[in-house]
Amino acid sequence: MSTRSGNGGGAGDGAAPRRTSTRRRLFEAAVTLIAEQGFSATTVDEIAERAGVAKGTVYYNFTSKNVLYEELLRDGIDLLAASLRTAADEVTSRGGTRIDALDAMIRAGLDFIAGAPALTQLYVAELWRTNRTWRATLTSVRGRALTVVESVLHDAVRVGELSDELDVPLTASALLGMVLVAALDWQSFQPERSVEEVHAALSQLVQGRVGTAAA
Repeated sequence: MSTRSGNGGGAGDGAAPRRTSTRRRLFEAAVTLIAEQGFSATTVDEIAERAGVAKGTVYYNFTSKNVLYEELLRDGIDLLAASLRTAADEVTSRGGTRIDALDAMIRAGLDFIAGAPALTQLYVAELWRTNRTWRATLTSVRGRALTVVESVLHDAVRVGELSDELDVPLTASALLGMVLVAALDWQSFQPERSVEEVHAALSQLVQGRVGTAAA
């Protein structure tokens, strides 16, 4: 979303940043409420009240609760995919291996989920439902995150770090699912553990199991 006013000044200069801030508050309110009590039980009135805005503000930014939820998914998973891509690129730019890049992506994923546990809980809860109107959107945003992981796996196969017999799509799904579920389990049942401990455990799985170089 552009924040430019178009004419370099005037009364509208702050409108776009304000709207971005409002949408962010609505996202945060919606994801927390839906994670707490479910999508169907959450009303627009509750979202507005939690966000501290008028009900009309919700409909000004989103035409319906369904649209709000779909955009929430896009926004959240795009942020996750970007953080995974950045982590991988930083490692490979320093000369690290693709397995190192996967390991860095695991840490980035854990950090993201620790900062947005309600969003992750909501995403995982809805991921396997097939009767939702936003199913196509969910499939699309899932694909965005998986594409990042798959690209690193394909590179690892190409340079010989992983066997060319590797099932890349399934392995990417397994890695992303591992991070999502392990992080939620950590947050819900083992909160005394540090992110470093959780990352170390998952890192061993990748380095010792997935990270077997091609013969």
